[in-house]
Amino acid sequence: MAHAETTTGGTTTRPGRRAQAPAPAPDVFGPRTHLVAKWALPVLLGLIYGWWAAANRRHGTEITGWNLLFGWLTVLVFVVLYAVVRAVAARLRREQHALLWAVFTGCAVGFLINQSGRSVLQSAGISVAVAAGVFLTLFYRYYTHEDGPGRRVP
Repeated sequence: MAHAETTTGGTTTRPGRRAQAPAPAPDVFGPRTHLVAKWALPVLLGLIYGWWAAANRRHGTEITGWNLLFGWLTVLVFVVLYAVVRAVAARLRREQHALLWAVFTGCAVGFLINQSGRSVLQSAGISVAVAAGVFLTLFYRYYTHEDGPGRRVP
């Protein structure tokens, strides 16, 4: 006697059996590509961030050696902190994972705003608002893509 199978949205079920989850999408990039992207992204973001911080700090005046040094030091600090946050956040539960990235993003935005000459209260307010948005977005993403201990759900 043959079993009647039904297909709905890519899952196949047989009467009396649970639906099987669809297979995860294949990874089209190799390990070398992932390694390059793992380090290229923070360096690229750091270069943009350092240039932006240096531009905010000089307030439209000429570029000086101190301004260049400040920009390069900002790049270095950003890249190192990004790598540390990425390494630590991967080991945390979803709530702490989202909170760590939100704090990093809020501090980064607050520092940029502070370099433009705005008040500390204004830069703190904007950075808290940005951090809250990042936290809510990442918490939702991690909540829908991970189980309680933080393992990815296919």
